[in-house]
Amino acid sequence: MADLDHPLVDRQPRTEPEWSPAGETTRRGRSWGMLLWPAILLLLLTALALGVWRHYQQHRDVIAISEQQRDFVPSVRVAAVRASPPIWSVSLPATTSPFASANIYARASGYIAERDVDIGSHVKTGDTLATITAPELDHQISQAQANIAQAQASLRQAQANRDLAQVTWDRDSVLVKQGWVTQQHGDTDRLTLAAQQQAAQVAEDAIKSQQAQLQVLQQQKAYQRVVAPFDGIVTQRNIDVGSLVQADATSGTFMFTVTQSDVMRIQLYVPQDAAIGVKAGIKAVVRVPEMPGRNFDGTVTRTADALDPATRTLLTEIDVSNPDGVLTPGIYCTVELQVPRVTPSLIVPASAVIFNDSGLYVLVAKDGVVHLHKITETRDLGTEIEVSDGIASGDQVVLNPPIDLNDGSKVSVRTPN
Repeated sequence: MADLDHPLVDRQPRTEPEWSPAGETTRRGRSWGMLLWPAILLLLLTALALGVWRHYQQHRDVIAISEQQRDFVPSVRVAAVRASPPIWSVSLPATTSPFASANIYARASGYIAERDVDIGSHVKTGDTLATITAPELDHQISQAQANIAQAQASLRQAQANRDLAQVTWDRDSVLVKQGWVTQQHGDTDRLTLAAQQQAAQVAEDAIKSQQAQLQVLQQQKAYQRVVAPFDGIVTQRNIDVGSLVQADATSGTFMFTVTQSDVMRIQLYVPQDAAIGVKAGIKAVVRVPEMPGRNFDGTVTRTADALDPATRTLLTEIDVSNPDGVLTPGIYCTVELQVPRVTPSLIVPASAVIFNDSGLYVLVAKDGVVHLHKITETRDLGTEIEVSDGIASGDQVVLNPPIDLNDGSKVSVRTPN
């Protein structure tokens, strides 16, 4: 009873609270929250476990690849090194030249009276090219002939005086010994004979001098007829009828150029690496780009026997028969020489050569192991390289070697298809 009268005691009967949507939503949210957190935790643990498993799997793959690479033996293609052939072909540019060429100058002064040839004329030895007229030369010849005649008359007079002096001395020399003629008179006769003998000798020498002068004038007269020095073709003409020409050793008139082209002289410069084997008698083939399919055979006839120090090349000449005249001077052509090889060498595929800052190398495969060999190049042939040392004939060199292939690496050898 005492409790019922207590003011803090609720005397109203207890009743259940009424249902509301907000309360229901709150209870449902609490229930879903209690279920969501374990799911998120499980998901995180699953993702973590999956990440750890993948990391472990990648680690195992890396170890497996590393072991595979460590034990991997690459398969490489190889090719055999071969010795160079005893004769190698060298193709070089060249120029055609006439076998002989002569510039014809005037040897007699005068005017051109006749011109018998022109550019392109074919001439034989001794054919007249032009005729020079010089009337004053005829007058000089006539004067020289008259001088000779005068000198011959003087010689006859001197010989007569000499004979008279000889007779006088022969007679008086006896009288002098006998005392019938004074010694002074005898000396006069003796010296007169000597003087007459010298006068006759002077007259003879004068005749020889005049005859020599006449020969000079007659030679100049012969030079008025300009002739061809050999069989050939006139390739240049600088005079015409009426032209004044001068005969002078330094400034004579340049009249014609005659070339002999039935045999062509091919000139070329052979580089040092091939010049050692070049000598007379080597076969050569001359080709002209404008004449495809036609070869001109020739032989090396002469060389300079000394290399030009500026270019390190050897001047070489080849004679080629040209009876039909199809080759003309000044044509560009190529010459293929069959040069005997003086020093032995080896041929290596260019794809087997390794370039670095230390030089050229190749990898030689032997007994499943590759070894690095340094080589010395002598000539680049494009797809092949000619070397002088570092390898031997028959060595198997690796073609297109991988960048990670080093000296001492193991390989599996396979020959190229």
